[in-house]
Amino acid sequence: MNFAKLLTPEAVKVLSSTTSKKRLLTDLAELAESVYGLNSQAVIEALLAREALGPTGVGHGIALPHARVDGITDVTGLFVLLEKPVDFGSVDRQPVDIAFALFAPENAGVEHLKALALVSRTLRDAGICAKLRANPSANTLYTILTEAEGVKAA
Repeated sequence: MNFAKLLTPEAVKVLSSTTSKKRLLTDLAELAESVYGLNSQAVIEALLAREALGPTGVGHGIALPHARVDGITDVTGLFVLLEKPVDFGSVDRQPVDIAFALFAPENAGVEHLKALALVSRTLRDAGICAKLRANPSANTLYTILTEAEGVKAA
């Protein structure tokens, strides 16, 4: 599992008008539809259902919303950097400015977990997060993410 398999360059965005957790999840659902052809209504419902189990804000300004979605065959992801952090109900009560959403097929057992582990491990690196926050260009963000795993693997 690697970032190049999870993300396309089009799946990385900087969002300037997100004002709440629900708006962020809606933005992610709309992005999933435009990039991957997923049904945005089904995606937002799946994300909200997952959030109802417990917030996916993992702390340090990072959220990892994820859900199983009908109609996809591979685990896919979206990365967004928020210009203005939003309250996400995170474990440390810090607002979120980095979100990496993962979408998995209904039957994706271990692949979904591998992807979640990769993203979590990478975003726990304070240096990588500092680089992401300092570079509000989608192309640069994609490069940082895809190069970060090479550094981790070395």
